[in-house]
Amino acid sequence: MALIDRHVILEKSPTLLLAVSLTVVTIGGIVEIAPLFWLENTIEEVEGVRPYSPLELAGREIYVREGCYTCHSQMIRPMRDEVERYGHYSLAAESMYDHPHQWGSKRTGPDLARVGGRYSDDWHLDHLIDPQSVVPESVMPKYGFLMEARLEGDHIADLLQTHRFVGVPYSDDQIANAQADFRVQADPDADWDDMLERYPGAAIGNFDGQKALTEMDALIAYMQMLGTLVDFSTFVPDATR
Repeated sequence: MALIDRHVILEKSPTLLLAVSLTVVTIGGIVEIAPLFWLENTIEEVEGVRPYSPLELAGREIYVREGCYTCHSQMIRPMRDEVERYGHYSLAAESMYDHPHQWGSKRTGPDLARVGGRYSDDWHLDHLIDPQSVVPESVMPKYGFLMEARLEGDHIADLLQTHRFVGVPYSDDQIANAQADFRVQADPDADWDDMLERYPGAAIGNFDGQKALTEMDALIAYMQMLGTLVDFSTFVPDATR
């Protein structure tokens, strides 16, 4: 019997096939997983990456709640067509504080990993209220109702503490100032210098133009941060990792 035909033995014996399959999967799992126990960190730390500001984190919660990840990915693959369209390929460090990550697996709409700063706050506002007004071929539903949903931020410190519990390095100072930072980021007339010291690069502005702080403010603040934390002109990958 030729060597290539010996698989017939496995196909005729379910028990043997199961045993061999488990052996192969076990060996493969050990080869992939075991080395991770000898690494101090599986993610290369990158300068500029920080935890989300309170308002950005609230906006991310809304992004997840509305299922935006089902139509928009947040992971640029290291392929020429993706890099030319969306920018530098995504780094693992950019998702290190995501619980859960928003990489996505489908692109009904474009990837959003580098959307921060590409459009104005007004563009995002118009797009969320009536997507077809700025992208006529869009099939995205309208999210104008977010302007009617006010955010008080009463439990924003609890949200930061919850994320710290799962590993996000929020400091005691950041948690103590969570509610103040939450409000000041959406008020361009306020004193937000201290907030920017805690969260460098955070977008400042009355994102939806209303006096009250709303879910629309939070979502746009989150969108305007995506992909802006890493200065890729100075980024040099660690070839030893």
